[in-house]
Amino acid sequence: MGWDIISSDQDRHRFEATARTSVFYFADDVVIVVSPEADGSRVDMRSVSRVGRSDQGVNAARIRAFQQEFGA
Repeated sequence: MGWDIISSDQDRHRFEATARTSVFYFADDVVIVVSPEADGSRVDMRSVSRVGRSDQGVNAARIRAFQQEFGA
């Protein structure tokens, strides 16, 4: 996805990354956690901007793009 992995914890199935916006190169924080479920796994993802009050939908679009790539 082009993110910089900041930390990962294999035991907790979790990683944190920094994603950059394409225009102004703002840093956004991304966290992904995979939890075991009875019939598979659950993937939780958070993406949040570090700067500003509005991200113009960039974080939601990032999550949807990850879902598409992950499901492929």
